[in-house]
Amino acid sequence: MEIVFGVFVSPFVQMWTDWPGFFLEVIISGLLTGVMYALVALGFVLIFKASGMLNFAQGVLALFAALTLSGLMDDYGVPGWLAIIITLFVMAGLAWLIERLMLRYLVNQEHIVLFMATIGLAYVLEGVGDILWGSDVKVLDLGIPQGASGWMMDTFGLYVEKLEIVAAVTAGILVAVLAVFFQKTRIGRALRAVADDHQAALSVGISLNTIWVIVWTVAGVVALVAGVMWGTKSGVQFSLSLIALKALPVLILGGFTSIPGAIVGGLIIGVGEKVAEVYWGPLVGGAIENWFAYILALVFLLFRPQGLFGERIIERV
Repeated sequence: MEIVFGVFVSPFVQMWTDWPGFFLEVIISGLLTGVMYALVALGFVLIFKASGMLNFAQGVLALFAALTLSGLMDDYGVPGWLAIIITLFVMAGLAWLIERLMLRYLVNQEHIVLFMATIGLAYVLEGVGDILWGSDVKVLDLGIPQGASGWMMDTFGLYVEKLEIVAAVTAGILVAVLAVFFQKTRIGRALRAVADDHQAALSVGISLNTIWVIVWTVAGVVALVAGVMWGTKSGVQFSLSLIALKALPVLILGGFTSIPGAIVGGLIIGVGEKVAEVYWGPLVGGAIENWFAYILALVFLLFRPQGLFGERIIERV
């Protein structure tokens, strides 16, 4: 009993002891890491809102965008700003190819069929990326500031990464733009109509093929931003595609159809795993950060399967 009491209570005692200095550093680090997760989760939300498809290839899209960007800069000496523009066109062209070669043949198919198609797409993109740019780890340098923020250190005595601050600001701008896009524009309303019912959308004159090209292009742009941030932080390598697996708990918490939910879910996962690793990890042998997000997602599935901001599904029989 004393051992169990110690495992659950001593971390809270340690948090109180560390307040406010080190504990705030852990919280801020978790929040900013959560924003990085949310950048990947945003791509999932975009595809799911427009087609009801869980795009397993979103992580590979981020990898492919980062590989293309770094390859253009390293192999061909293209300036960073021009490489970003070229990569944007590459992602738009990729969206067009995905629609032409895959999506148009899967209209009104079961969700599991669409999901399996994205798994195949992920492997294809990994292979193409390997052939075009090689498998070596690449350093992505776009001039994004890194290291500790001197202002935060001098003013508050807190260690905060500059890169994570940039990622947080970028994610905030993306969420605002995407929210306006979905709620206020004609294309955004068409995207929601397609997600609700493909046949009904077709019957009122909405071009399903055009909508899918648009949404996959936007998802590609989001993937590029995520790839830039993660590639700058840890290098452009094929393990970058696995970040999509960490985005799944984020979606479960926030809801698969909510853009703000992706951000909130990312923040919860980021803070939760950092706090768990620092304060509970030493008591159970460490490495909690690797699996804590999935345990938290499992709890949400038991009590709120649609997530915090997801739409409750009601079926009449």
